[in-house]
Amino acid sequence: MTKTKPIVRSLLALLLVSVLVLAGCGGASPKSEPADGASGASGGQELPPYEVVILFYGANQRDLGLVEEAINAITKPKIQATVKLKRIEPAAWTQQKTLMLAGNEKVDLIFTGENQYINEVAQKQLLPLDDLLQSHGQDIIKAFQPEVLAASKIDGITYAVPSIRDFASYPSMLLRTDLLEKYNIDVSGVKSFDDMDAIFQKIKDNEPNLKLLGKATAGATIAYSPLITTVDPLGDNIGVLDNLDELKVVNLYETEHYAKLVRTIRRWYEAGYIPKDIATSTQSGSDYIQANVGFAVMAKGKPGIETQTGQRIGVPLTPVAFGPAKTDTVAITNAMFAISARSKDPERAMMMLNLLYSDKDIINLIDWGIEGKHYVKNPNGTIDFPPGVEGSSTGYNLRQGWMFGNQLLSYPWATDSPDIWQKMDEFNRGAKKSAALGFMYNPDPVKTELAAISNVVKQYSVGLENGALDPDENLPKFIAALKAAGIDKVVAEKQRQLDEWAKTYKQ
Repeated sequence: MTKTKPIVRSLLALLLVSVLVLAGCGGASPKSEPADGASGASGGQELPPYEVVILFYGANQRDLGLVEEAINAITKPKIQATVKLKRIEPAAWTQQKTLMLAGNEKVDLIFTGENQYINEVAQKQLLPLDDLLQSHGQDIIKAFQPEVLAASKIDGITYAVPSIRDFASYPSMLLRTDLLEKYNIDVSGVKSFDDMDAIFQKIKDNEPNLKLLGKATAGATIAYSPLITTVDPLGDNIGVLDNLDELKVVNLYETEHYAKLVRTIRRWYEAGYIPKDIATSTQSGSDYIQANVGFAVMAKGKPGIETQTGQRIGVPLTPVAFGPAKTDTVAITNAMFAISARSKDPERAMMMLNLLYSDKDIINLIDWGIEGKHYVKNPNGTIDFPPGVEGSSTGYNLRQGWMFGNQLLSYPWATDSPDIWQKMDEFNRGAKKSAALGFMYNPDPVKTELAAISNVVKQYSVGLENGALDPDENLPKFIAALKAAGIDKVVAEKQRQLDEWAKTYKQ
């Protein structure tokens, strides 16, 4: 009998382990389900605690720590991770980001886009993501049209994931609604820039002191928005697709499209519709309107642009469209998150990134803050500041939903339509896609020429694109100077790269 007791005890121990295992399999589910592809475990083992550091730029938010704590209450049970929202001032972003990526400071998820992205991939500062997307990013994959998600690939490899926001745009202008109503002006028939002459003249006759048309942003030109919303800039506008259906690179400044646009702007300038100091002014058209000295502003059109801009400047606006919506690689890849090569746990970083495309609570915490403290819900599904709270007094008013994950999961603000994100999704999916969608240009082979071309563009484009220079006299000089600087070589190099890309990705 005494010899059998150890065997019995061993059998009982095995039986107890089996019962516990079975109980674990059949027990109640946890209150918070793990993220898709995460399962709260790795290789059958519980994940150790981890802090995901998310690096981005933005204005200071007094309650950022409170928002961080609220996000952690969601992420900890889902992926056994907390987050650290590491904010950098916008003016210091490029310098601080470069130093962090070059040093040893821990970073997991990092905001990137456009030329920064290409440089960071070249310097091996970002991790390849394709395998991680398959293992821990299934909600990201589900959220995208395949060709849109693939737009960020470099040499066939994904290194960053775009945020889901307005991927497309169309040439547009925003006009003051009060003045349209005051002078009984109907804009429903406006289809081209030429149609604006009569409207501008009527406002000028009745409001002679107004600055009738201003730039989209202080650093732009009048021509910038209508150009960027109609051509595929192929990265830098030095060699573009003027026809989105053909993989033919052309010198933008030699196109009839450019010549016609700058001639129209010149006509407006000479007629007094554009301020005479436009080329040196640091104010945008929105600034003019907000100060009650403006009428219209150039814009990149999208659903809700009139209410979003109008709410920001406090003036109701009416939009006018001058063409269909289009999208290209730059429009998609100018706002993305990547996983830093410094990450200590890339799998957990991808799990967190995956939540930004699937967890509505997390997105609204990042976009708007804490319900009841920073915003309240309206009966129609939109949100607004709580009673007694304003944008200047709230502790959290980041308003960078375009930056993080899937903005379509965000609550609409009170000034937007309740179905703004459904409209945005339809807008994105219905936009004309450039034939070069997914192509990324490497400027290194022609960087010497590009430096010379940049100086020429600075010399002529501001005056031509704001109407201050006569295009009949100065556009031929501009083109000649560009050719002397080597633009034909740049266009040929970009065409060569595009042709090579097409052999693999356009079959």
